[in-house]
Amino acid sequence: MVKPSYLLGLGATVGVLLAPAIASASESLNPALNRLVLDHRCNTSGLSSGSAAAYLGGNPTNIGRFNDDPVARQAYTNATGRDSCVPDIVRFKQLVNQFGFALAPTAMHTARTTGFGGFQFSIEAVYTKIDSGADYWKLGTQGDRDPTSDKAASFNASPPGVIQTYSLKIRKAFGFGLEASTQVGYVPSTTILFGGADMRMALLEGFRTGVAGIFPDVSVGAGVRTITGTEQLQLTTVGLDVQLSKPLPLAGQSVLSPWIGYQYLWIFGDSGLIDTTPATDAVGYCQSKGTNAPGNADPTKTVYDGQPVCAGGGSPVDFNNNVVFSPAARLERQRLMFGLDYRYEMITFGAEFITDIVAPADAQAGSSSFEVPGRNGKVTVTNDKEALSGVPRQWSMVLQLGVLF
Repeated sequence: MVKPSYLLGLGATVGVLLAPAIASASESLNPALNRLVLDHRCNTSGLSSGSAAAYLGGNPTNIGRFNDDPVARQAYTNATGRDSCVPDIVRFKQLVNQFGFALAPTAMHTARTTGFGGFQFSIEAVYTKIDSGADYWKLGTQGDRDPTSDKAASFNASPPGVIQTYSLKIRKAFGFGLEASTQVGYVPSTTILFGGADMRMALLEGFRTGVAGIFPDVSVGAGVRTITGTEQLQLTTVGLDVQLSKPLPLAGQSVLSPWIGYQYLWIFGDSGLIDTTPATDAVGYCQSKGTNAPGNADPTKTVYDGQPVCAGGGSPVDFNNNVVFSPAARLERQRLMFGLDYRYEMITFGAEFITDIVAPADAQAGSSSFEVPGRNGKVTVTNDKEALSGVPRQWSMVLQLGVLF
């Protein structure tokens, strides 16, 4: 039977871990992919150039509204070769790369399972460093809305330096070294919820005598996490890991177990259909009379193509500002994990530090090529390794408190 004092201690620790999340009720870190465009003059006025630096440091007006000023349209057409907003795929990949690290499986456990028939219930808090000064965080996340200023809501002026996640986790062993777990959680300052599952096999664990007793426990495992709660971004992470740990019995009923591990991480990021000019109604801008079909023919066309038919001085061009970030992010990371678990009777407390082994750019073993529009309609071919060039390494600190039955 679990002692009441243990439950009180667990509840108090839950309160301490979740207090920062409860205090932060904004949605400032929600993805805002509609701002990730190559030339900001397509959906903003008052800029000398369409660069991210000019947008962040300038005085933008009519934010999110299709800019149909002839001079501005010619300028961004010369810069991108398009008469509509062009998604910035490079910054999209950079944002997904760092979000993926924060929401990846933590493999927060020793190499030893909970034992045949045993299970563990725990809470987990993860704090992940992000490159908060980068423009892809300032442009790609919502920021705090100020009802008295459009500009204050046009980008995230001060993203936090650390992303927090909080979750509940259950581990269950099935004997023969096999263990499964499931996890659900959320990200403060967002509407994002995440969940996933893990499977692992302990290759070498249990009681050993003689020379074999000096060897550490060894396990291999896999985990997957995915998110919901935002229409703009679909994100899934998959990790494969191997771990070594060694239980060190202490006085009484305490066990201290340090571990080290390696994880190969895949990040899969896709955007939804993004309206890069949300302040302009495409149907209204077109003055739509319906689609080009029999009985409602477009007089400018000779075939029925199902496209909108615009009336008067209307134009269908704003429909082209609904975009999907393609190619999607398919990225890799290599991570090193150091952990320490302390168990007293049924209560366990663990801490883990996760860091990149190599820079994100150097981890792109399967780097795929994609095209990026350039000035005067020229196209530059780049790849994931080049897209993540200069993006710094990240680290995560993981804390876990649980009850082992």
